[in-house]
Amino acid sequence: MRLFKPTRVVHAHCDLMCGVYDPAQARIEAESVKAIAEKYQASDDEVFRQRCVMLKEQRAEMVKHHLWVLWTDYFKPPHVEQFPQLHDLVWRATKAAGDSKKSMDPAAAEVLLGLISQISDIFWETKK
Repeated sequence: MRLFKPTRVVHAHCDLMCGVYDPAQARIEAESVKAIAEKYQASDDEVFRQRCVMLKEQRAEMVKHHLWVLWTDYFKPPHVEQFPQLHDLVWRATKAAGDSKKSMDPAAAEVLLGLISQISDIFWETKK
């Protein structure tokens, strides 16, 4: 049986390497992060606010996941050559997702959404 045991475990966006990528996945999660932070700010129900924190952190983690899938699976060296700001942009967006995860300020999510919008513009430019 040891012969059939994998020597390492790998993970992929899709088990088939489907080639289906879209920054909208990260944007939708970031919009959720912002909306949850706004609902948190508007509520004085402590149980509801605790749920907001938990769900917002999950959604922010999903933003990071979707950004990294784009970065590691979709974007290739020619994209970085064409858009030299891409590496820094993805890095800053991932950091902003982490900041949104730590904060209940909707402004942090707004910054994140702006960075995702820039990544989306580049993404769609590469699809032409």
